Amino acid sequence: MFKAILLEGSAKEQTVSLTSVQESQLPEGDVTVEVAFSTLNYKDALAITGKSPIARQYPMVPGIDFAGTVTHSKHSDYKVGDKVVLNGWGVGEKHWGGLAEKAQVPSDWLIPLPDAFSLKQAMAIGTAGYTSMLCIMALEKHGLTPDSGDILVTGAAGGVGSIAVALLAELGFSVTAVTGRAEEADFLKSLGAATIMDRAELSEPGRPLTRETWAGAIDVAGSHVLANVCAGIKYRGAVAACGLAAGMDFPSSVAPFILRGVTLYGIDSVMAPRSERLEAWQRLGKLLNTDLLDSLTTEVAFQDAINAAQQLLDGQVRGRVVVPIKA
Repeated sequence: MFKAILLEGSAKEQTVSLTSVQESQLPEGDVTVEVAFSTLNYKDALAITGKSPIARQYPMVPGIDFAGTVTHSKHSDYKVGDKVVLNGWGVGEKHWGGLAEKAQVPSDWLIPLPDAFSLKQAMAIGTAGYTSMLCIMALEKHGLTPDSGDILVTGAAGGVGSIAVALLAELGFSVTAVTGRAEEADFLKSLGAATIMDRAELSEPGRPLTRETWAGAIDVAGSHVLANVCAGIKYRGAVAACGLAAGMDFPSSVAPFILRGVTLYGIDSVMAPRSERLEAWQRLGKLLNTDLLDSLTTEVAFQDAINAAQQLLDGQVRGRVVVPIKA
């Protein structure tokens, strides 16, 4: 038996509890992991609260991230005692995820724990940090450099945004951090943000084009926010879009793309190829100050994760949420 947060019922009548589960109920996979740390991401919060149909089947264990130790392996790449990390691949949606004491997954979904990080630090980064690195890699491959101009980061006090601000600042970029929480201004400046912008300035319907302001952007919001961001990007700039916190719609026009040559990159962290994952984690190991992770992280006890999900959706949680499972 092992403990897990379990979603049962259906999308219309879902129940959630922290309960004991038989190990025989674990889904198929050639590697079994004792989970040390998981996380609480926006997608996990949607799944736990039932605010969005994240779980594709029931029963389901949420948790799109985990880090832990291999306890059983049928694959030559992993042996008992290896430290591993998982991000995405549909865990917590179609395959039982990381908010449990045990996980069983295909070996292809795992990567070795990067040497630069402990298991806890890997989850302080988690899918959010790994996604922010994928966004930055896209902007860099587009050709943006610190000399190109300011980079805008929406949802800057959240998981993706806070790590993106810190990474961009470390790389020498001037960062404009967008937040709806004015009280987080000092925190964002401590991460390296040069300018703080009120989210309200981007949240209402806007014009197809506005003044050329930012060389690039990382957007976690979608909807009117993304439309207004694209409208203010400089000629030949780029936007990396990775979230939908403000909505899945995109009420924009083709104007930024055909009149200014703006490029919109869609960033998918769930099914990203292994080579990109390894590159992203290698870059994180070189760039991210591990001492900074403490200021970016809120720790929530396993038994409190269910209640914390609503707080995360309400915007009451700063940065990353780490859930110790078996520390």
